[in-house]
Amino acid sequence: MTRVSSPCIRVCTLDPETGLCEGCGRTREEITRWYRIPEEERLSIMAGLPERMRQAFSLESSLTPQPDKAD
Repeated sequence: MTRVSSPCIRVCTLDPETGLCEGCGRTREEITRWYRIPEEERLSIMAGLPERMRQAFSLESSLTPQPDKAD
């Protein structure tokens, strides 16, 4: 039996704003069908996850109000 590639780090929480898993960056749909898609497609998705996470979560953090800094 062949082991399936997975980005899962067992931090399985879907962010309500982005719809992405906060641990791996996959969407709910990708997570649901992960073991049914071809390895080539899984690897392609995994290759894009770091950039997806950077864009989704750095944008989100830039929208979060920051406390005023006193000089």
